[in-house]
Formats: sequence, structure tokens, C-alpha cells
Amino acid sequence: MTSSHFISSTSLVILLTFHLISTISESAVPSSQTFTYVNEGDFGDYVVEYDANYRALPPFSSPFQLCFYNTTPNAFTLALRMGTVRSESLMRWVWEANRGNPVKENATLKFGTDGNLVLADADGRVVWQTNTANKGVVGFQVLPTGNMVLHDGKGKFIWQSFDSPTDTLLVGQTLRAGGPSKLVSRFSAEKNADGPYSLVLEPKGLAMYYKSPNSARPMVYWTSSEWFTIDKGSLTNLTLTSNPDTDEGFLYYLTFDYFTTNPTSGSNRNMAFSRYNNTLSYLRLEIDGNLRFYTYNPNVQGAAWEVVYTFLDRDSMEGECQLPSRCGKFGLCEDNQCVACPTPNGLSGWSKDCDVKKVTSCKASDFGYYKLQGVDHFMIKYTRGDGPTKQTDCESKCTKDCKCMGYFYHTDGSRCWIAYDLRTLTRVGNSTHLAYIKSPNK
Repeated sequence: MTSSHFISSTSLVILLTFHLISTISESAVPSSQTFTYVNEGDFGDYVVEYDANYRALPPFSSPFQLCFYNTTPNAFTLALRMGTVRSESLMRWVWEANRGNPVKENATLKFGTDGNLVLADADGRVVWQTNTANKGVVGFQVLPTGNMVLHDGKGKFIWQSFDSPTDTLLVGQTLRAGGPSKLVSRFSAEKNADGPYSLVLEPKGLAMYYKSPNSARPMVYWTSSEWFTIDKGSLTNLTLTSNPDTDEGFLYYLTFDYFTTNPTSGSNRNMAFSRYNNTLSYLRLEIDGNLRFYTYNPNVQGAAWEVVYTFLDRDSMEGECQLPSRCGKFGLCEDNQCVACPTPNGLSGWSKDCDVKKVTSCKASDFGYYKLQGVDHFMIKYTRGDGPTKQTDCESKCTKDCKCMGYFYHTDGSRCWIAYDLRTLTRVGNSTHLAYIKSPNK
């Protein structure tokens, strides 16, 4: 290569780089498209989820609208609401920007010429932002799919709300191995913070977990093995889709489309169906840890929402007893019902007040165990436990661990499970399935 050729090639690279930088820097949001919305004024009149107060903002694409809402005074969340005023049905929150980090009255949502979308509290504290300043953003849209996007001059999404789900997956939205890979439940109807439940995309399928304050690791209580199993390769992404099937009398299916690598392949699983166009649907990880499909029919007055499938339900493949909190803090579940409260003196009638007696000492002489026969913990069905091991070793492991609340042992397989939270136990027909619950001696 001659020196003149080298100089010209180098100059070309510098020129192209300069052109790229200048193009991006020139890709500014037109001033007519910028906005600043202030959280102030009267609340909306219509009924919304969690019995919230709300202020609707101008960004709207039926049936989705951007709002500020609160369930406790002066603690607002920026969220997308789904539902139309005309139907007079409950409107639901399907995406949130700042869950667990609320803003107050007079907070602002600003979209500037630099292309960054910023939520700031009244004192100027930045609570949430898209981090898209000077990245080529020229416009903002709420799409009819419920995806809120910032796009460049060619229509490419620089940022999208579909990449940061909270507890809800809309039709067309994807969970990905590289992220976003999970949904997280809401804490309660009143408290808008992360709850203890999560739905996670894993290499071999979907899994639901319960996170206890006592345990460093979440406990699994459901996996998609009943629905689909990835025998070879690893799951890379899963998308909720709506697909008409005219061969079946105009049914519309809600389907999981999923893809794997090593080897690369794609497949799908029909999860639920309706007899009308269910494009306006979502999958929600509920406050109680259950998964439900909701479908919205914009042509219906007063009752536009329909629950078309519940994952853990008396009519589904897996019953309600698999829900960690089905029977409160501590209870025995059988045939989807809470039937007893286990105590050191035997089983008593179940009530919402059932609870395990707290062990406050770590000294082995200060506590013992009482035995339950023919019961399982919710984590047992989807985990192998430790073993084969002796029951005495299983008990010793629990005894030495202050946070252990009891252990479960299968004598037929010599397997051991240590429980850091008890909650719902399930009665099973196999008498070799044993539970030993830690209890204070006094």
C-alpha cells in the first residue's frame, strides 16, 4: 500500500466518522414535538385498577394512555393505562416507569430536543429516564400495541417500554435471555413496590419463584415443564402472540412463540383462546403469585375484560395448592381448599390467623420438631432436594441453620428439603412424605 493510499484511506475513515457524529448530533427532536407535563390538577373520573386516583396525560393511542396515578396520597407512578372510557369497564395498569420510587405533586415528565425522556420530582430529583440523550432520537409515540417508543429518523426504536416490563406482558412483547428476562409481581393493591413473586425466562423454560425475607435464594413453585420442555439447546426468547384459527370456528389463540439456540429452532404453544379478536390481551403475574391471561373486548359495554386462563387454578393442570400464599402464613391445602392449621398438638381448623410459632433461639436445646405425615412443601414438586441422605443428617442441617423453619423428607427416596419459609403445605396421598416443623420448647 502506498503512503498516499494510506493517507486517503485514513482521511476517508475520519470523514465517515465525522459525518456519522454530525448526523447523530443533527438528529434532534423538533421543538414542536418536545413536551413537559406537570403532575397537577383534577383527578380523572373513571374507575381504574387498584381503586387509584389518576391524571391522564395527552400521549394516547386507543386503548392505551399515559397517566400519573397513586394509591396512597402524594406517591405517584408514571404508567400506561389500558381500557377505553366508552366501555366504562375497569382500566388496568400494564406498564410502569418508576414502581417503588414514587414522585409527588408537581413532578414533571419532560421530553427535550436531546431525545431524552425524563421523570423528575418537584425538587428536580431525576427519578427515572430513558438515557437516550443525543442518541439520534427524533420522536416519541405510544403505539396501538401498548409499546411506548422513542425512535430515530428511520423509525428504528432507540428505546421502548416493551424492553422494561413490570408485572405484565402484552401481545407482541418478548422476554429474552439477555434481558428483559422476567416479570415481578406488585406487593399489594395499596403498596406499589416489587412483590415477592417473579416469572423468569430460563434456559429450559419459564419458572415462577417466591422470594422470602428469610431466604437468600428464591424458591421455585412452578415451571413450564407441564406446557413445553426444551430438550435440546437453550431458550433465547419467548413472545406472547395472538393468532386467529379460522379452522376451529373463528377461535383466537394466545400463544407463546419461543426460540432456542444450539441447535437453533422455533416452536410455539397455544395457551388460551377466545371467540373474538384477542389482540388486546396480556399476561399478568398477580399480587397472589398466580399467572392469568386477560383479554379486552373494545366492543363490549361494561364488562370488556375477561380472564381467559389462570395457570394455578382448580380447573387447570396445576391446582391452587401450589400457590405459596394460598393458605396464608401457614396452612394445609387439599383439593384447592385450606383445610387445617398444623400445630404441635395436631391439626386444627384453618383460619387466616394460622401461623407457625416463632423460634427465637438458635440453641438446639430451645426448640424441637413436630411431625406431619403425607404433606409436601410448594417447592418440592419442581426441585430434587438433597440426597440421597439420612433423615438425621437432614434434621441436623436444619438445626444448625437459624433461619431454617423446618425440613421435608421423603423416606422412599431419602431426599431432603430445607425450608426457610413454610406458608402453604399440600396434603398428598404418599405417607412417606414427611414434614418436620421447628417449634419452641416453651
